[in-house]
Amino acid sequence: MTIISIMYDAHDPKLDLNLLLAFDALWREGSVTRAADGLGLTQSAMSHALRRLRQFYGDPLFVKAGPGMRPTPKAERLAPSVLSVVGTVRGELLSQAGFDPATARRSFAFCMTDMGELVFLPPIMERLRALAPRCRIRTLQVATEAVPAVLESGEADLALGSMHLVPEGLYRQELFRHPFVTLVSTRNGEVGDRMTLEQIVRMGHVTVTLSDRSEPYDRALEVELERRGIRRDVVLSTPHFLVVPLILDRFPDLVATVPRELGTVFARYDAVRVLPPPVDLPAFSLRQHWHPRVHHDEANVWLRRTIKAAFEGYPE
Repeated sequence: MTIISIMYDAHDPKLDLNLLLAFDALWREGSVTRAADGLGLTQSAMSHALRRLRQFYGDPLFVKAGPGMRPTPKAERLAPSVLSVVGTVRGELLSQAGFDPATARRSFAFCMTDMGELVFLPPIMERLRALAPRCRIRTLQVATEAVPAVLESGEADLALGSMHLVPEGLYRQELFRHPFVTLVSTRNGEVGDRMTLEQIVRMGHVTVTLSDRSEPYDRALEVELERRGIRRDVVLSTPHFLVVPLILDRFPDLVATVPRELGTVFARYDAVRVLPPPVDLPAFSLRQHWHPRVHHDEANVWLRRTIKAAFEGYPE
């Protein structure tokens, strides 16, 4: 279904644009309750909107699946056009009326990794709960190459993270930079307060390589060791940062190199120690990325400024 046919259907007395907003909210939230909250409706009003959508399209559209709602194949076919229409309404029409964070009811969606959730979410949630108490947050994990399409469709407002392979056509802004650190198990009795080059070469390494990337996050360490004619022993490569301290705790003879803020979070649970790497490594840059379609959207502009402010105090 095209945007034109969607807008043609919108003239039918049985369908209005408010129902497209309801579809959009259900698609994003996967829950009648959360969708209603995001639109400022009661749950019964949201259920009524879903019934009207089902009647109009002759399809359930969203069906119960565990604790949430899953789209049917027909809903999946409708989604790109509906999200495009709603994105246009929000980005080009509603934004002209201004954005008041204190009273706004909406859900902000972010593309980020599990590392991003550990580093980004706490300060972002603190700011939004204080400045925009009625807004909600949702996170998505998508492949880097899929980020532009997700941002363009409006399914996500921002992409937060390192994104070394930045897709073309996106705006970006650096939030902060931090160095790499070396992690060792607290049960490792051989490594003292500083790790030597000989020790890190002798130990097995745990690296994180996201499924859509061809190189690990700690590629800088690999490059520096190769420059010295040293090839490290990668025992485990995983797409998940959260497993790293668990593996190091279980196997104290292994080592990992991660961004400092992530290492600081891991160290709070007493399974690993944070040490400076035995070689100099370049700082790690974390950024926010957004699509040109929302570059002037007042809500997105406010969101970007708020997130930038949340990380102004982070050490270099």
